[in-house]
Amino acid sequence: MGLYILVSVLILIACILLILVVLVQNSKGGGLAANFGSTGQIMGVRKTADFLEKTTWSLAIALLALCLISILVIREILLSAAPRTQNLGKK
Repeated sequence: MGLYILVSVLILIACILLILVVLVQNSKGGGLAANFGSTGQIMGVRKTADFLEKTTWSLAIALLALCLISILVIREILLSAAPRTQNLGKK
């Protein structure tokens, strides 16, 4: 059960981070990247947009992987609980 809680918390964190990163972006290339338009920046506008896009994809893949892991964890919990419920019915 502890592993299920850990995976659930990680899914929640990934969802919140994904929401924040998507909200920072703008579909037309604006958003946070447009605010960094000055020429004295270390990272340019394109690099900021690339970073946000890579972060979005990374978080989406992490969320997918965590969801698949949660299926395996739930399956293990149900399989370990099944013998106990069968024994209760025999009494």
